[in-house]
Amino acid sequence: MQLISFTRHGQIRSGGIEGMADPSMTRVIDLNAADPRLPPDMLQLLRGGDEFLDLARAVIQSAPPDMWLEITGPQLLAPVPNPGKLICIGLNYRDHAAEAGLATPAEPVVFAKLSNTVNGPYLPVRLPRATEQIDYEGELGVVLGQTCKGVKEADALDYVAGYLAVNDVSARDVQHRNGQWVLGKSLDGFAPMGPALVTADEVGDPQQLDLQTRIGDEVVQSSNTREMIFPVARLISFISEFVTLEPGDVIATGTPAGVGGAQEPPRWLRAGEVVRVEFPRLGALANLMLAPDADN
Repeated sequence: MQLISFTRHGQIRSGGIEGMADPSMTRVIDLNAADPRLPPDMLQLLRGGDEFLDLARAVIQSAPPDMWLEITGPQLLAPVPNPGKLICIGLNYRDHAAEAGLATPAEPVVFAKLSNTVNGPYLPVRLPRATEQIDYEGELGVVLGQTCKGVKEADALDYVAGYLAVNDVSARDVQHRNGQWVLGKSLDGFAPMGPALVTADEVGDPQQLDLQTRIGDEVVQSSNTREMIFPVARLISFISEFVTLEPGDVIATGTPAGVGGAQEPPRWLRAGEVVRVEFPRLGALANLMLAPDADN
């Protein structure tokens, strides 16, 4: 099942789609309109657990033709527009640690992005004036479906609602200014996500997913999640030792080699470029970089 969030008549709605989302036109079921027992908000839907997910699946499968709506890319939001936590993992691919000139970490490197970073899969990213070194990081995102604390690694994937693509956009000059990453990672709109939350039952093993990042026609990252140092289950188990994870929380699991800051010379993002992060089994983000406006 593929779940999305979208805007219609000025309201945020939760929906289901068939096939992959398309920026030009996507057919969607408004889940709450189709069955009022389902909430219009994705976070509330996930908090309803398997009962709501099973009901949403039944609604999508049985919806008559006149219930399907057509929406365009600008209406699509991050599948979870308001996650309680957006937790990120640094240096989780050996080749990326090597290109950064850093040792392979002994345990997951954890940081956070703030909620203002959450952005839609096809919405633009405004390049701010505060930085000149804006980089891309294609990553697998994990969306929690159940509350967990101190979960064992063997059981961790049972707590996952689904998966999506993430671009952990980063201002490298700000990130490395004082050794604290949060500010350089948390500029407005710096976490495009989506296009859909693909439920865990459809994805299967999260360590067997191809990932590719492109700028225009140029492939800049190409890898597979089997190359992670710490797999998804280990990340959930490790984080939950310290932090209670809740439905709708998102974990961005790290990026492989090929980031712009590691190239010679560095390859920073420029206005007018489109960054595409794609997992063939999850869909693709495609975000246009916009020039700074007069106010930022």
